[in-house]
Amino acid sequence: MAVLGHMIRKARKERNMTQEQLGKLIGVQKTQISKLESSVNSATIDTIVKIFKALNADIHVKVKLENRYLQLT
Repeated sequence: MAVLGHMIRKARKERNMTQEQLGKLIGVQKTQISKLESSVNSATIDTIVKIFKALNADIHVKVKLENRYLQLT
């Protein structure tokens, strides 16, 4: 969650958006955005997708198992 929190904060700041503005876009309070950015709270994948969608950002997830990345088939 620490990495995601950092990326949420970074993307939000690059969009010149406050935590309150982002919260309103996805229907949560400013405190929830703050806790996510600080890694105090965990979030569901659905919430994370909503946040990055509101920030007009794409998410790419890679899973590495030993020396290879897993592929969806």
